[in-house]
Amino acid sequence: MRIGIVCPYSWDVPGGVQFHIRDLADHLIRLGHDVSVLAPADDDTPLPPYVVSAGRAVPVPYNGSVARLNFGFLSAARVRRWLHDGTFDVIHIHEPASPSLGLLTCWAAQGPIVATFHTSNPRSRAMVAAYSILQAALEKISARIAVSEYARRTLVEHLGGDAVVIPNGVDVDFFARAKPRPEWQGDTIGFIGRIDEPRKGLPVLMRALPKILAERPQTRLLVAGRGDEEEAVESLPEEMRSRVEFLGMISDEDKARFLRSVDVYVAPNTGGESFGIILVEAMSAGAPVLASDLDAFAQVLDQGAAGELFANEDADALAAAAVRLLGDPKRREELRERGSAHVRRFDWSTVGADILSVYETVTDGTAAVAADERTGLRARFGLARD
Repeated sequence: MRIGIVCPYSWDVPGGVQFHIRDLADHLIRLGHDVSVLAPADDDTPLPPYVVSAGRAVPVPYNGSVARLNFGFLSAARVRRWLHDGTFDVIHIHEPASPSLGLLTCWAAQGPIVATFHTSNPRSRAMVAAYSILQAALEKISARIAVSEYARRTLVEHLGGDAVVIPNGVDVDFFARAKPRPEWQGDTIGFIGRIDEPRKGLPVLMRALPKILAERPQTRLLVAGRGDEEEAVESLPEEMRSRVEFLGMISDEDKARFLRSVDVYVAPNTGGESFGIILVEAMSAGAPVLASDLDAFAQVLDQGAAGELFANEDADALAAAAVRLLGDPKRREELRERGSAHVRRFDWSTVGADILSVYETVTDGTAAVAADERTGLRARFGLARD
């Protein structure tokens, strides 16, 4: 199958959506499919052979963050050229409602279109205001996927229609096989995320750290991600700043080793999350997870059965839970075992098969599917009728 995938956000600045698209493309290629990904990127950026640049992105405030998007006449021309050259059996657009390549592709594409909605933002006035502009494009979509129940709810409330929930995928074995790094072991708390994006929650963790260190002074906080390191620790007493180690941006291999090494992985995110891919990666690596009780995080952690939850933005609750976990090896081992079992449902072997089922149902390839099975798939995935 010839599959075209549209990434709305810049390939130069990795994030959860880009990682999902990259891993999906890799999975499909390993299965023998012909895949091309269209993404914003600087023309001189080294790209995987299956990624086509749609030109440089510009930063735009979006869903509580700053997204690097691509829109305009040059982008539209590149979209049309990519569609013409690709002759795809199916187009898979991610975040078609964002002001980026997905919307341009919706307008220009002919044939089956599958869309994945990642955003969870129940208070999105912009999405409501833009509905009349989006409607004509969204009506061309043959099938809709949401990465979580909360992304599905945002879609239903603001754009209408429905979607099947297929979560983000993870190569579980890649993380499970990683070898710990000794220098990252021993009374360590881990955090991965953009340091200077408040909704990722590092300021909450920094407020909790003095109380953690008061109970367990040997604890270290390891932080991986880009941002202003000096600003991140300025709220800490001077004598405690040495207990925080910044690792900067780390490779996928080191991320897996990081998650295999830490005693507790903390996700203190404060909002705007529709899934929580880092939680799945941490569980895959066997890290006990402590996360804020966002609805999306609670769902990923099986309502607290596969990881512990604390009250969102409550630094005292975070500190108390972290101290308790650091001092209880038996509880940490229990969380490792539960997380490792729970996470298998997010492996690409399952997630990829579900996405392919959607592709097959909206393309001419459904001739290979019996009529009654096709009807069942359409009911399951909430697809448009022929």
